[in-house]
Amino acid sequence: MTSNTGNNNEVIIVAGETSGDMHGARLVTEMLKLRPELNFRGVGGSYLRQAGVDVMFPAEELAVVGIAEVLSQLNVIRRALKGIGQYLRRRSPALLILIDFPDFNLILAAKAKKLGIPVFYYISPQVWAWRQGRVKTIARRVTKLAVILPFEQEFFQRHGLRQVEFVGHPLVDQVKRPDHQAISAFRARHHIAPGCRLIGLLPGSRRKEIQAMLPIFLKTAALLKKRHRDLTFLLPLAPSLKQADLAPLIEGINLPLKIITEDRYLLMAASDLVMAASGTVTLELALLRTPMVVCYRLSALTYFLGHRLIKATFASLVNLVAGKEIVKELLQKEFTAPNLLEAVEDIWPGGAGNQRMRRELAEVAVSLGQKGASTKAARLAIATMK
Repeated sequence: MTSNTGNNNEVIIVAGETSGDMHGARLVTEMLKLRPELNFRGVGGSYLRQAGVDVMFPAEELAVVGIAEVLSQLNVIRRALKGIGQYLRRRSPALLILIDFPDFNLILAAKAKKLGIPVFYYISPQVWAWRQGRVKTIARRVTKLAVILPFEQEFFQRHGLRQVEFVGHPLVDQVKRPDHQAISAFRARHHIAPGCRLIGLLPGSRRKEIQAMLPIFLKTAALLKKRHRDLTFLLPLAPSLKQADLAPLIEGINLPLKIITEDRYLLMAASDLVMAASGTVTLELALLRTPMVVCYRLSALTYFLGHRLIKATFASLVNLVAGKEIVKELLQKEFTAPNLLEAVEDIWPGGAGNQRMRRELAEVAVSLGQKGASTKAARLAIATMK
């Protein structure tokens, strides 16, 4: 184990996915307000770069889900683990910040623990959902855990982990409901006719995810177009992707589809309803009160190997936080265009299902805590530094 000397102004941060990249950027910004002399390096994407982090390994190369998907990127993942491990040993930074991304990050946590580098884990791995045995691993390797979902602190404490604190969800600060004027301006900016219904298509931020999700979203959109007049479909382009990533999937389709490269939250708020991949986006939609149907499909191998380990009652964060099913979940074989069409019709704008869901999403939004999560997390992180 190294001594407690080293680079006391240097912090390594690792965020392997778009949502973690966003939350990490806010954390870095708040830490720099408190300690402007800090230097950040690590793994991330465009958000962390904009926050001033020197990105050693791009997150988009590592952002894969599932066992089968990881195998295809194994060399890239090994190279990143080796490179960061060597950097930790050589530089002995004051702190390692890990954001979600557990299979990768818990390996780094072990390396840091051996080197005497404190580990601040922000945004817990979802061990309450599956592979609960990792709780003991986290307790051994992590110095301080900051959680963002209201039930997580009690869960970890019940499993013997004491250095855990609920800081609230950073999305409460990040996601602000736009007023009618802002939504009208969004529609005008994107040449959307008044009275046209807007349906959001949110297939995720990873290439493999989009390849699995978007074709069924588009099939469902085509079915909706046959039933309803004056529809426009909105597809946001994640910062980690390029138009070329979508081109093979949308080539030849005959739909009123707009690909939006900015105004992500305005897109969600302006949408009358959304088809969404399961993930953080469901909480963003809850904060915006936008009705949704949640879908997901893993590869057959990943699902076969992993589904028996899953302990959670629901797949979507919005239902987990609510403690009940308030949004329809279509997973694996249930995720088909006819099923999705039926679920979308159940929450069609103007109907009782749409209004009920908006009310229940408002309750979820309240349960996510007060503003200031990133500031609270920044103070905890700095207090954890050596």
